[in-house]
Amino acid sequence: MLNQRLEVSVRNARPADAAALATIFRDSWRLAYTGILPALYLEREILRRDAIWWRRAISSERNLLVILHGEMVAGYATCGRARGGGRDVGEIYELYLAPVYQGLGLGEHLFEACRSTLDSLDLERLIVWALEGNERACTFYRRCGGRATRRSCVRFGKVLSTRIAFEW
Repeated sequence: MLNQRLEVSVRNARPADAAALATIFRDSWRLAYTGILPALYLEREILRRDAIWWRRAISSERNLLVILHGEMVAGYATCGRARGGGRDVGEIYELYLAPVYQGLGLGEHLFEACRSTLDSLDLERLIVWALEGNERACTFYRRCGGRATRRSCVRFGKVLSTRIAFEW
């Protein structure tokens, strides 16, 4: 349970956040995708996104947000103009919380921070893609008001998976 005395805030990621982001990525991806993505692909992605990778991402990505619980980085999200979408469509590319912070309401704070960022870019619509087998993510986006509007296939290594578009 969240300690109510600790403040929850969202800010842009800083280079000092890189190690925490690598850990959050590792732990949240293992929780979310074990049994959904091929094990070798999953571990390769985790190894690839080490602290050095995150430092580079922080220096080049304008909309890499972190959510803090007190002084602790609890999760992150990236967002911007939709890939392959219309001119007025924004996309949340990634939104992940450390497993210990999942189910406590921090995801909604981070989601709303992304929406605010996209609004500031004059993007009126929003899309998020989630893997069909990731029921936790699909439930989260439905709870945030997203409508599942379409499906497409995506390849991870030699495995073909279905992803769902949620739109607002």
